[in-house]
Amino acid sequence: MTEPIYDQIGLNYAKYRKADARIVQAIVDYLDLPKSGIVGDIGAGTGNYSQAIAEKGYQIKCIEPSEVMLKQKNRHQNIQWIKGDAENIPLETGRVDGIMVILAFHHFHSQQKAIEEMARVSKRNIVLFTFDPREVDAPWIADYFPEIWEGAFNFFPPLSEVKKQIELVSDKNVASHIFELPHDLTDFFAVAGWRRPEIYLDPVIRSCMSAFAIVNQRNIEIGVKNLKQDLESGQWKSKYGYLKKQEKFDAGYRFIVAS
Repeated sequence: MTEPIYDQIGLNYAKYRKADARIVQAIVDYLDLPKSGIVGDIGAGTGNYSQAIAEKGYQIKCIEPSEVMLKQKNRHQNIQWIKGDAENIPLETGRVDGIMVILAFHHFHSQQKAIEEMARVSKRNIVLFTFDPREVDAPWIADYFPEIWEGAFNFFPPLSEVKKQIELVSDKNVASHIFELPHDLTDFFAVAGWRRPEIYLDPVIRSCMSAFAIVNQRNIEIGVKNLKQDLESGQWKSKYGYLKKQEKFDAGYRFIVAS
């Protein structure tokens, strides 16, 4: 995995990247394991989702390469932390019942090798929560931060390619499922503020989003300035105020489930 990126975005990660209960429930449903099941969390970060899953009774093996993330790791009696990479998972073959990868797949150095490793160590389902900008029209965020939206097409592989890779390696049935973002999402990833534009004015919140960390910061500053002006003048409300009436929004986030 790309450790420098995680080290860069990880300093305030635990504060604003809190596990969202609806994503947690979707993970549990798609893993489809008994409560005593062992789950591998690959690219676990600080373990925000691992802890939420562990609290439901599952045993979690957290695999994470970044020292910055590991220093903020969540501790739980059902969690074992292991420093390691997705491309060389330090677990025995068939060691876990299921695998989850939450918004980390795009950071893996070799996605093909990571898939092979996940298929090797998992007995049953593999669940990836990821993003594909090709699935939807560009949201308003692209107006202010076009470099982020355009970069996502290179940063995130097409869902079709990921599904095909998993099918070839794992010999499992693979399907993708739409996850519409709730307006009150507690995990502040890139498009979490689709109905809360003010969150992008906060540099600390932006620092927890990898999409903002990897692009030209001068361009980000220009986007923030324009967004702030439009919020104060009412221009944003005039163009996008209709979003305030929506409870959920399809921003291109998907679950890929191999079962």
